[in-house]
Amino acid sequence: MAQPVRIEPDLQFVKELQAVGGDSLKKCYQCATCSVACPISPASNPYPRKEMVWASWGLKEKLINNPDIWLCHNCGTCSDLCPRGAKPGDLLSALRNMAYQRVNLFPAIGKWMSSPKYLIHLIAIPAIIWAIVWFIRASQLGTAFPVTPSGDIVFGLLFPGDFTIDPIFMATFFGMVFCFFKGTKNLIDSFKPEGTTLVLGKQKPLLMCLKDVLLEEVMTHKKFKDCGDDRSDRKAGHMLVFYAFLALMVVTGLIAVAHWGGKVIPAIDLLHTPLNLTNPVKILANVGAIMLIVGLAILTNNRRSQDDAKTKSNYYDWYLLNVIWAVALTGVLSQLTRLAGIPQIAYVVYYLHLVTVWMLFAYLPWSKLGHLVYRTAALTYVRHMGRR
Repeated sequence: MAQPVRIEPDLQFVKELQAVGGDSLKKCYQCATCSVACPISPASNPYPRKEMVWASWGLKEKLINNPDIWLCHNCGTCSDLCPRGAKPGDLLSALRNMAYQRVNLFPAIGKWMSSPKYLIHLIAIPAIIWAIVWFIRASQLGTAFPVTPSGDIVFGLLFPGDFTIDPIFMATFFGMVFCFFKGTKNLIDSFKPEGTTLVLGKQKPLLMCLKDVLLEEVMTHKKFKDCGDDRSDRKAGHMLVFYAFLALMVVTGLIAVAHWGGKVIPAIDLLHTPLNLTNPVKILANVGAIMLIVGLAILTNNRRSQDDAKTKSNYYDWYLLNVIWAVALTGVLSQLTRLAGIPQIAYVVYYLHLVTVWMLFAYLPWSKLGHLVYRTAALTYVRHMGRR
């Protein structure tokens, strides 16, 4: 005879979950349509039905420590077909939002990113950092802050790479990497498989599983097709933004290596900024910028159409899109105003570009873009455990 299990629901957790996007949770009456309809839900312990049960019962630990919340690609099929409008996809998205705060260091940042009333905090930090740099540099140049330098527009004149941009962004980058490392470790440590996991044949090594996930899913976004999402533009938008970031990362890496490597071997310092428009690296940068803007336009249009049909976006959903838009537009406008020779606008726009780029990278582990790391870790984990 089965032993009774005492369930102690966390009612505060249910309220928090409803506040961050799971507001339709109580409409669920456990018909299991969501799990049946999802094309990528595994046959063993399928989602999202069990997550809907656990959420209704307020089982916080069971939900947050569940790798399945990271496997959903939020195509909206389950929300479309739910006869009660419970929107299971929104619930899983809300759980991921809560998990970002739980696994990362400095959970206050995650809280700030979940509410518009804290947006000023997020903007103020980089705005003050770069304003101080501008003030100090203006004093050295003999101009009053915030007066911009006259003559040829060279952004390095006001924000020198060696002494300001490079050290600040290098510290930001390695800080972000460390937060991702700790967050990923906390995430993997939190996963608690139910019972024993059946592994057929020889279990794959962890690194091989990671390679498979990167090649089969991350680089190709194959799951968009597997999950039955017939909107090719959704995949195209994600792919354009993903590869735009890769292109811009390559550009930044090449310039950094050439610049700092040139201090040791002068012959390799061939990429003096600002680059000529015909320089291959500059062409790659501009192509990446165009890809980014086109991809953002597609994703923004999809998000707006989802708000009208399947799901209701919250502030957290829009925060990342708006920050990337700000990065893209200020980057393009910085180049155009520099080429047009308008220093009063060019330097101010470049200052805003530095602020938004810092916001994008410094807060990355707490933003929705963090799923690129955390979902990859979860997919690698479940493959390693023998579950597909």
